[in-house]
Amino acid sequence: MTFRLPLPALVLVLVPVLPFAAPQPLRAAEPFQPLFSYPVAGATAQPAAYDSYDLPVAPWQNDELTVETFEGQVDRRAWQLESAGASPLELLAPLRDQLQALGYEVVLDCEARRCGGFDFRFATEVLPEPGMHVDLNEFRFLSARRGGEAVGLMVSRSASAGFVQMISVGREALPAPIPGIGGPGIGAPGNLEPAISGTSPGRPDPVAVPLIKPVTPAAPGAEADGQSRLDAGLPFALDDLVFETSSAALSDRDYGSLALVAAWLQADPARRLILVGHTDLSGALGANIALSKRRAEAVRQALITDFGIPAARMTAEGAGPLAPRASNANDDGRQKNRRVEAIPAPT
Repeated sequence: MTFRLPLPALVLVLVPVLPFAAPQPLRAAEPFQPLFSYPVAGATAQPAAYDSYDLPVAPWQNDELTVETFEGQVDRRAWQLESAGASPLELLAPLRDQLQALGYEVVLDCEARRCGGFDFRFATEVLPEPGMHVDLNEFRFLSARRGGEAVGLMVSRSASAGFVQMISVGREALPAPIPGIGGPGIGAPGNLEPAISGTSPGRPDPVAVPLIKPVTPAAPGAEADGQSRLDAGLPFALDDLVFETSSAALSDRDYGSLALVAAWLQADPARRLILVGHTDLSGALGANIALSKRRAEAVRQALITDFGIPAARMTAEGAGPLAPRASNANDDGRQKNRRVEAIPAPT
């Protein structure tokens, strides 16, 4: 709490009368978009939602974790970096500098042992494997805040890669739900997810000269919603995709969602996408992860072949059943969990 002492006396100062100027609108504070020192090999994200996040503000001590709760638009993301041999501090230090340059106050910056090791790790929110990997003996955590905004960074590594997780809370609420899309709001369970199934390889390699394929427009409202999510760096699920029965190959038809994603990429040559496939919980974990990646690759090949998108601007990843958005206990929930999402990649 800040206390202000009253002025001892009222001081009158005569100043020249200046022409009236209309007040200028306040600019929103610049959000934190991490810039990495190493190439990004993969990324994962959960749908953004108006939610709360318990930001750790002190190490684990006395059998508890001290947190500060922030409410707003919560964004949960993780990146895998091509940084074999780099320490967690080498990955974290540039991000800490970026946060401080944007006016964030660092309130906690600790390495594994000083954070609290095992207890801290499992009391702190962490995205599931394989999107985020945490070595219990080698990680760093940083908390930062700026007014009503907060950022929590978890950084670790494996033998061959670095991992960075960011959970951020902004002050902006999510847009109202769009009629016909379903669910309580954008990013909520039940929204923007495709129904896909199958087990065999995806589409064949692209032809040498891409054929630009005419498409059927997306459903009313879906185009604007998809565009706004991609522009905001949020995941967008290709909701109208249909995969052939027992196959990871797309059915041969026009898809408005593919046209939307292609148009978004074509509007700016610097834009990149990560396509992430998801499955339900049926079957073995390894097989589901492999299947989900083939589904994402099928979407990538469709964008290359049918729309002429350069292959280097898209990567395909598979999360299998590790990021469900509904229960796997019934057919409706399992179908909602089978999906492919387009996630804008940092540029």
